[in-house]
Amino acid sequence: MLAERVVITFFPLIFAVIFIGTGIAFRRQHIDMDGVPPIPRIIFLPSKYAILVLWAGTVAQSWGAPLSFVTVPEGVRWTACAIWATGFIVLFLGLFRLGKSLRVGSPKEATTLKTDGLYRFSRNPMYVGVYLTLTAATLYTLNPIALALALFSIAVHHRIVLAEERFLAGAFGPAYQDYCHRVRRYL
Repeated sequence: MLAERVVITFFPLIFAVIFIGTGIAFRRQHIDMDGVPPIPRIIFLPSKYAILVLWAGTVAQSWGAPLSFVTVPEGVRWTACAIWATGFIVLFLGLFRLGKSLRVGSPKEATTLKTDGLYRFSRNPMYVGVYLTLTAATLYTLNPIALALALFSIAVHHRIVLAEERFLAGAFGPAYQDYCHRVRRYL
C-alpha cells in the first residue's frame, strides 16, 4: 500500500512543482504562460479543474479516503498505478519539450512549432499523458463520478485540440499541414 501511495502522490506533486515553477520562471522572463482559451471559458476552465479534482481524488483514495463504492482489486489498482505513472511521464516529456512555448490555451505571441522529441510520434503528447492519468484515476477509484469527470474532460480537451489545430494551421501554414500528414493527432 505504501508503494501505491508513493506512486500515486509523487507524480501530481511533481507536476504541481514543475508547473508552478515554470510559471514563476516565465514571469521573471516576462513570458505570459496564460494563453487565450481556444474554446469558451465556461467549458475550458471546468475541464481543467476536473482534471485536478480527479488527480486529488486519486491521491486521497491512495491515502485511505473511501471514494470507491466497491473494493478495487489489487491487480486493477496496480494496473492503474502503471498507467498513472506512464501518463505523467508522457505529460512531463511533452511539457519539457515545449519549453518557452508552453501556454495554457493558445499563445498570444509568436511561438515555434515543436516537431521533435515525443512530438515526432504524437502531435499532442501532453494530452495523451493527461488522458492516461484520467483513465488511471477512473480505474484506481472505480467511481462512476470519476468516470463522468474523466469523460467530460477528455471530450472537452478533444475540442481544445481541434481548436488548437486550427490555430496552428493558421500560424504555421504548410509546415503544420506537412507535420499533420506525418504525425497522428494522438498516437
